[in-house]
Amino acid sequence: MNMANATIDARTSNYEAMILIGQGAAAQLPEILTLIRQNIERQGGRIIAMKKWDERRLAYEIDKQKRALYILCYFNVPNTSLGHIERGFNLAEQIMRVLITKVEHLSEDEMRAADAMKDLEAEAKLRATQPNLVPANITAPPTIDPNIEDED
Repeated sequence: MNMANATIDARTSNYEAMILIGQGAAAQLPEILTLIRQNIERQGGRIIAMKKWDERRLAYEIDKQKRALYILCYFNVPNTSLGHIERGFNLAEQIMRVLITKVEHLSEDEMRAADAMKDLEAEAKLRATQPNLVPANITAPPTIDPNIEDED
């Protein structure tokens, strides 16, 4: 291998991945977090920060799922390995969708400041022990009582 190829292979960039996990698979959150970590580290990458972004209703059904858990992951990886990481996520049955973009708008310190991995791991343990528990930040949509008339 000549020096030009060695330089190209050594280049790394920071990326962010928005990972959607179906509500049915959310009970397996500890295994999914391990899968995410292994998929990135297997390709020589390093996770900078990971957090639960939100859990919300999807705009349209995906794989017969109406809700999804969104996980935001910032990581650094050699540029040549990005395709392998994306393919690994797409092949994982527990992951509904993934979107990976290059991060140029945040410094690594800003990414680290967004880290909530400990909170995510605590929620994963809670979901594993009590799969029917709905997280506190998920609220039911408001209901309208048909017996109340408008005052207008």
